[in-house]
Amino acid sequence: MTQPPPGATATGPSASTRPDVADASVGELIGVVARDLSTLMRQELALAKAEVKQEVVKSGKAAGSLGGAGFAGYMVLLFLSLALWSALANVMHPGRSALIVAGLWAIVGVVLYATGRKQLRRVQPTPERTVETLKEVPDALRGR
Repeated sequence: MTQPPPGATATGPSASTRPDVADASVGELIGVVARDLSTLMRQELALAKAEVKQEVVKSGKAAGSLGGAGFAGYMVLLFLSLALWSALANVMHPGRSALIVAGLWAIVGVVLYATGRKQLRRVQPTPERTVETLKEVPDALRGR
């Protein structure tokens, strides 16, 4: 087992790197605080990266599922639209029945566009936990 260097306490896992406060000079204490602050900032940056990566992975999986469902829905709606067009063509001119089906799809498209745009405006891309912990850093430095 290794002995801690002179002037260091032997109470924690990183105790061998921290000088005893009673024997430390002001310069050493400032150096320790600067190192700790640097470590804190690196950890906060790593937390932010991890949060963003986690959200990107979840979003990617969701987008893939929605893409597949969208394609399947497209195929269903395509064939239903053809069936509606064919049914209307039995009672009116085929050109007019095609215009009616196209008009219905135009209305659906406008409604979906407006809904999607509204939902995109609500997206919050900031890593919330990191922002909260970074707000606490100044108070922690002041000893509060």
